[in-house]
Amino acid sequence: MKIIAFDASAMAVAVAAGEVSARELVDASLAHIAATDGQVNAFTETTAARARAEADAVDAQRARGETLGSLAGVPYAVKNLFDIEGLTTLAGSKVNQGLPAAPADAVLVTQMKTAGAVLVGALNMDEYAYGFTTENTHYGPCHNPHDLTRVAGGSSGGSGAAVAAGQVPVTLGSDTNGSIRVPSSLCGVWGLKPTFGRLSRRGTYPFVHSIDHLGPMASSLAGLGLAYDALQRPDPLDPGCHALHVQPVSPSLHKGTAGLRIGVLGAYFQDNAGPEAREAVALAGRTLGAQSEVLWPDAALARAAAFIITASEGGSLHLGDLRTRADDFEPLSVDRFIAGALQPVDWYLRAQRFRRVYRDKVNTLFKDWDVLLTPATPVSATVIGTEWLELNGVRQPCRAAMGLLTQPISFAGCPVVTAPMWPAGTSGLPIGVQIIAAPWREDLAFRAAQMLVNAGVAHIQPVTL
Repeated sequence: MKIIAFDASAMAVAVAAGEVSARELVDASLAHIAATDGQVNAFTETTAARARAEADAVDAQRARGETLGSLAGVPYAVKNLFDIEGLTTLAGSKVNQGLPAAPADAVLVTQMKTAGAVLVGALNMDEYAYGFTTENTHYGPCHNPHDLTRVAGGSSGGSGAAVAAGQVPVTLGSDTNGSIRVPSSLCGVWGLKPTFGRLSRRGTYPFVHSIDHLGPMASSLAGLGLAYDALQRPDPLDPGCHALHVQPVSPSLHKGTAGLRIGVLGAYFQDNAGPEAREAVALAGRTLGAQSEVLWPDAALARAAAFIITASEGGSLHLGDLRTRADDFEPLSVDRFIAGALQPVDWYLRAQRFRRVYRDKVNTLFKDWDVLLTPATPVSATVIGTEWLELNGVRQPCRAAMGLLTQPISFAGCPVVTAPMWPAGTSGLPIGVQIIAAPWREDLAFRAAQMLVNAGVAHIQPVTL
């Protein structure tokens, strides 16, 4: 088989040109998963028979001279909260093991298949998406491919680790408070949290209905854009999908940043970032010609309100099982679910009222700025089992602290591209930079990200396992 770059865009081009078959790409992916996943633990299940059948269908299309999809033959995998026809949707839990198999694929899985991508499996995650490290008791912790003693981030840890380990070039994850951006940052891969309501959530296991986002992770920015474009479609059957039409980003990827007003978030976002994270953002800011420091409104209050809503909706969703099967829940999250179920409803209502005011303040900010930069995580990946970290002289609970810089952004619903950066002082570990744009302007975040690619400062680093 001809050597093809570990990049969804390059793979799709090679398949369309007949330089490699979809079946060859999928067999290579499955073989690499088998050889490496004992160390990484990114996958909870592989779908080899389905993958080979889908790959053969792509190759048959090409043999007939038919037009291929934009991701034809590209292997990918999904966080195990996406429905896969014939498999039980685990959502990282033990409780869900007794549920019947999904009768159909999730909408986004269907979209990927339509684009010609080939599903090779389901990925490890924090139970019910409640966590930032994927230290899952039921299925084992997911290991960071850059240092197997460290966390991969979460809750989409398997999604980040599978890309970083070279197992697949594209994965799908979910992000409520940072669950795409945190593993993208810690694993050194590209990630996208789209605008809230942009992509259909139908056919996925929920965590927090009023904040959940879905999105892709990838080994390249071009691959991330192709996946995002393929995932878009209005879905009138999903009341949480507010998109009215498709707005692809790939055609505008190389338009550059001329005329864009770019700033770096200060105050809260500097105070809660370690020196290496601040260095990563400073490099991105210099590369993009960021004009000045910008104050994001009410960031600390937004994080507090996000915690309240997360706990309340999560606890309410699982209340029945918490009453009868509490011992079957993840020890790292069960107390938070129970506490959330016991919160006064007035707290939840006040947090949602604040959110409306907060969102208006954030949207006003984008009258003066097009793109804003801040770290995705305050530090690089910590050792598995770490309970506390010291951040700028303040002792913080380690797992919760990984969401310090992501929660205020998703609470406003803004789109974010996470760019993998490699600052000094982290022993070769990455820290991602969030590239934030106004709602529905993913294209601007992608344009800025492409300039970081062009300058050579944002990229993935291959690992040897």
